Amino acid sequence: MDFLRVSDLEPEALRELVALGARIKSQPHLFADALRGKAVAMLFQKPSLRTRVSTELGVHEMGGHSIVLGQDSVGLGGREPASDVARVLDRMVDVMALRVEHHGDLEAMALAAEAPVINLLSDVAHPCQAVADLITIADNRPLEGAVVAYVGDGNNVAVSLMHAVVRTGGEFRIANPPEYSIPSAELEAAEEFGTVTETESPVEAVSDADVVYTDVWTSMGQEAEAKKRLTAFEGYQVGVELFSQAADEAIFLHCLPAHRGEEVSTELMVHPRQRVFDQAENRLHAIKAVLLACVEAPV
Repeated sequence: MDFLRVSDLEPEALRELVALGARIKSQPHLFADALRGKAVAMLFQKPSLRTRVSTELGVHEMGGHSIVLGQDSVGLGGREPASDVARVLDRMVDVMALRVEHHGDLEAMALAAEAPVINLLSDVAHPCQAVADLITIADNRPLEGAVVAYVGDGNNVAVSLMHAVVRTGGEFRIANPPEYSIPSAELEAAEEFGTVTETESPVEAVSDADVVYTDVWTSMGQEAEAKKRLTAFEGYQVGVELFSQAADEAIFLHCLPAHRGEEVSTELMVHPRQRVFDQAENRLHAIKAVLLACVEAPV
């Protein structure tokens, strides 16, 4: 099984993935040999902290072997086309996990290789993050009926989160300036599974929500747009006052890294109901579940 986008999964398959992640989290010793004899090639075209550490450690803790590759040595899409890279790795490793600039490279590799291809982040999706998000929400309340409010850019994180929430019985709301909305095709696809609301008002999105979520306004590769984005997102900071509009037991999430003073206030990052660092830890349990599902290991 490849794992390129959350929207590739049927709701039941996604629920099973989240349940597996929770099981791994509570009983990691049961999976200590689950990847014994398996090799995982990891390629990073972008900087990485949580993704690299969780993936490399996850492979190691389940008895597998990881090989970390850099863009300088591989030259994906430049020195060699993605399809050729995939065909070579396919003869040597059991899984390919990549953090790439262009989602099309992942699709080309998945077509060329028999081994599973995992999206560790692309310009259109961040599915492993969404699995960790669901594990974190489920740690605090049932996924069914959860109202998740996202305030910020309709980027890859927002798209994956949206598809994840509606596929597990939740309601998704997003607040952003119109020019930074989620692509209409993604919205329409998500609405086939549940309720999605897009608004320009952060208060409208957050009101009585069970989960409040934000991400940086300027992602990697968008640095030239930083000044423009700061202006466009003025008034969209998630702080304690906005968070107070959510449900009484609401939690706050952020996929990190956080730009304190921009999309989130410093106070909210240390709020008693923030679960940001639980969420970061859950990246480890999520990628373990994804790896096992992709290699179809007995669990």
